[in-house]
Amino acid sequence: MTRLIALLLSCLLAPGPVLAGAWLREQNKAFTALSVTGFREEDGAIAYKTSLYAEWGMRPNLTLGLDAEEHRDLYGHALIFARVPVADLEDAGRFAAEFGIGAHHRQRQAWAMYKATLSWGKGFQTRSGGGWMAVDASLEYRTHEAVIRKLDFTAGLSSPRRIDPLLQIETSYVPGRPFYWSARPSIMYRPKDGPNTWLVGLEKNSFKESVGLRLSLWRDF
Repeated sequence: MTRLIALLLSCLLAPGPVLAGAWLREQNKAFTALSVTGFREEDGAIAYKTSLYAEWGMRPNLTLGLDAEEHRDLYGHALIFARVPVADLEDAGRFAAEFGIGAHHRQRQAWAMYKATLSWGKGFQTRSGGGWMAVDASLEYRTHEAVIRKLDFTAGLSSPRRIDPLLQIETSYVPGRPFYWSARPSIMYRPKDGPNTWLVGLEKNSFKESVGLRLSLWRDF
């Protein structure tokens, strides 16, 4: 059941940048992204995780969304969130705030979780086309577990080409535990016709020795 929720329930798409963060979804527009990442374990087995991200522009100043992730039915989370604008500094970028509530689980046990995020984003121009960068700082309170401090960075291009690069770096810290980091360089491929974008990339994180392969499908509505 948990696996089904994760597959039905993981990237963002905003005017200009592909990943939102500080940008809100246009009213009555929606976006979904389904991802799967696989890692080869020392014994030859494949460890995988799936994720689903979805968001919908309810109003010009309010975006609602869902963020879910599952690790082989062993542990995961599902979070419903709301994003609102904070400030638009024009050339200096823009800020948005996000508030979420949901649940996290370990096998059959589940507990509540809450998350608050402050995001900054800025578009830029290069010789290869337009691009964007975003920084997300968040506090994630997982009841019966810990308060997690997160700082994430995303940068990529959004040019008229069919192929563009994307880089995502995620970090998290819990006092008394090892610092966690994850780096995901990827290539985005946009077919000539249709609302889909395919993403193929690698993932290296501080928890695993192997490098993972990541595949995502993004879709606009």
